Amino acid sequence: MEHAVIIDTTVSFVRKTLENAEGGHDWWHIHRVWTNAKRIAKTEECDLLVVELGALLHDIADSKFHSGDEEIGPAIAGEFLRSIRVDPSTIEHVQQIIRHISFKSGFDKAAFSSKELDIVQDADRLDAMGAIGIARTFSYGGFKGRKIYNPEIAPNLNMSKEEYKNSAAPSINHFYEKLLLLKDKMNTPTGKELAGQRHEFMEVYLKQFYSEVK
Repeated sequence: MEHAVIIDTTVSFVRKTLENAEGGHDWWHIHRVWTNAKRIAKTEECDLLVVELGALLHDIADSKFHSGDEEIGPAIAGEFLRSIRVDPSTIEHVQQIIRHISFKSGFDKAAFSSKELDIVQDADRLDAMGAIGIARTFSYGGFKGRKIYNPEIAPNLNMSKEEYKNSAAPSINHFYEKLLLLKDKMNTPTGKELAGQRHEFMEVYLKQFYSEVK
């Protein structure tokens, strides 16, 4: 298949698969990550097909919605890409992106790296920041039945991977446990520039939040 046909087919597959997904991990999350990945890719030397497929398929089966199974996403992506006859090396690369893109993967020693992973990871992290990141945090917190704020529960700034995966802390804690840390974890110059703007907005939001709760 030509590049455009592969992407169009993948878009249709992802939209259908995620039509009933939680609002912070639905098609429009994927679309934003895909858009940002293409934007960042313009400033980097990379395999654009791998970048686009990685962005489109990175949350095809997020482990937190599948009992913590971190291999179901790569497996579903691989099965789909084989069905449309994408070459094996591209499939393997996309599966590795899915395995290593998440924030929680940073708790482990890096087992895979590539420029394409850097790009897609930056694009995904951008969607966890700024106005969108704030909206997604409270959307997921509501989905999980979490409190918005409880001053008696302090953020855990030294949590393990398992603690992070199993956390049921108030949503506001997530800013300190993840969102505010992302700016310094970006991989690409473009990603860092865009992250700076979104980081500043989150700081303004938190200042307003605390002025209201106090």
